[in-house]
Amino acid sequence: MENNIQIFEGKKIRSVWDNEKEEWYFSVVDVVGILTDSLNPNNYWKVLKKRLKDEGNELVTNCNQLKMKSHKDGKMYMTDVADIQGIFRVIQSIPSPKAEPFKMWLAQVGKDRIDEISKAWSGMATREYKNLKGLKKENLRDNMSTLELVLNMLAEATTTELTNIHNPNGLEENKKVAKRGGTIAGNTRKEIEADTGKSVITAKNAVDFAKLIEDVVKDIPDIVKNSKDEKIIERKNKNVKKRNV
Repeated sequence: MENNIQIFEGKKIRSVWDNEKEEWYFSVVDVVGILTDSLNPNNYWKVLKKRLKDEGNELVTNCNQLKMKSHKDGKMYMTDVADIQGIFRVIQSIPSPKAEPFKMWLAQVGKDRIDEISKAWSGMATREYKNLKGLKKENLRDNMSTLELVLNMLAEATTTELTNIHNPNGLEENKKVAKRGGTIAGNTRKEIEADTGKSVITAKNAVDFAKLIEDVVKDIPDIVKNSKDEKIIERKNKNVKKRNV
């Protein structure tokens, strides 16, 4: 996981990108501070968290903790975090004139990184890639070929490494790093395509791959039979040769 600083209306929000889940996690206290303009957002969240817990709200149950750098002393502390859906629930619990613009900003943050990486290495945004494969709600990764998946992982891993080195702040800087990481994998894709003479990107999805495997499995008995027949013929030929000697 990689720590980032996002900027909303000039205020910092600590965030972490989870490569495995392909999700952003945001510091709940930072979000509370922006929505309320409270001088003590930690205390505001503490009171709100207790109220939500007493009400049996799922937000508190699903709230995770990750180590994040403190705004005050720069040290790493365990901090309450939530994914985008969790932060939407926080917004619903706090009356604020900033709620709607913050929701729009949040939705854009979640989409931008994935799209920048995808466009840079594959030439398509995530939605375009899914359309190519005939996908709707299905996970794109689960419908990639081995080569597509490897290049996608290269793009993500490179972006993570660049992020750790350059420590980008805000949406625009993160988008630039995502584009650079994706471009490195994109160059590798182009080299592979130049050598093989065929496109790495395929319209085939998990259903097509499953059918391919199914067809191979169906052919196994014939392959085994043919192999046995060949061995029988080979033994017969050997016997004939022995007799002729």
